[in-house]
Amino acid sequence: MITAEMVRQLRERTGAGMMDCKKALTETNGDTDKAIEFLREKGLAAAAKKAGRVAAEGLVEAYIHGNGRIGVLVEVNIETDYAAKNDDFKAFVKDIAMQIAASKPEFVRREEVPASLIESEKDILRAQAKNEGKPEKIIEKMVEGRIEKFYSEKCLMDQAFIKDPDITIGQLVSGMISRIGENISIRRFARFERGEGIEKKVENFAEEVMKQIGD
Repeated sequence: MITAEMVRQLRERTGAGMMDCKKALTETNGDTDKAIEFLREKGLAAAAKKAGRVAAEGLVEAYIHGNGRIGVLVEVNIETDYAAKNDDFKAFVKDIAMQIAASKPEFVRREEVPASLIESEKDILRAQAKNEGKPEKIIEKMVEGRIEKFYSEKCLMDQAFIKDPDITIGQLVSGMISRIGENISIRRFARFERGEGIEKKVENFAEEVMKQIGD
């Protein structure tokens, strides 16, 4: 039996409509995980139809974390100014800014990663696999698997969503496209971390204390 609570929980996890959630649960005999997959497949199909439409409106969101330790600026585009004022869209953009602060991506999507960087990474991974004594015939498969892990760490769209690690940011975007009915695109971001890249002087605490005693 499909209960209202099951529908509510599925709706919270996916952002899909109530009737869509009920249908997904009915189609999958109440299996929540399968229902999520069902909705993703439907959502991705719906999102694909909208992906070619121009999204030039939207929001630039600023997020500051940790008493000024980390700052993020992100631009997320949507098709109309009206949709940009939607509370769900605003919350979504804030979630994306928090994701960037927490997960430290370097690129929005994998297509932005320079080919030279990927080749360099593959060379390093091949050398690591050889040093681990792995057979030649499985090294390339291992390298491809580790490159996928590289994408999942460095590319925002491939990262697991911090609020629901069962979905990626790409899937979250697709769900929002289906929910709002307009194309959505994360265009660019900048992440700042206090002191990042500055060579800091390492103090010897014990030595400093002895100096103060000597004084």
